[in-house]
Amino acid sequence: MQQRTAPQARTKTWTLRMDIVEENDDDTTVEAVLDTGGRTLRCRSTAQRSRHDPPAPEVGDEYAAGRALLDLGRQLLGRASADAEQNERSMDRAWPLG
Repeated sequence: MQQRTAPQARTKTWTLRMDIVEENDDDTTVEAVLDTGGRTLRCRSTAQRSRHDPPAPEVGDEYAAGRALLDLGRQLLGRASADAEQNERSMDRAWPLG
């Protein structure tokens, strides 16, 4: 009797770079780039301090970075859906019914 071995785990490293630019304590812009090794996703997001709020640059950083991460997440989900659909079509062609 042959003993089955568990499949080997694979580790992948994705790299996220977020460049945060603060201008005049009022405006924050984030340029985010996610490199998956096979694909690169990019986005840009902003945050602007209300003139009624005291200056707090870290708050703008958090808003702009959070928006960038949400955008990248939407892009990833969109790519995953498109890739899954393409994979399904490939399987349909490989295994024709009938």
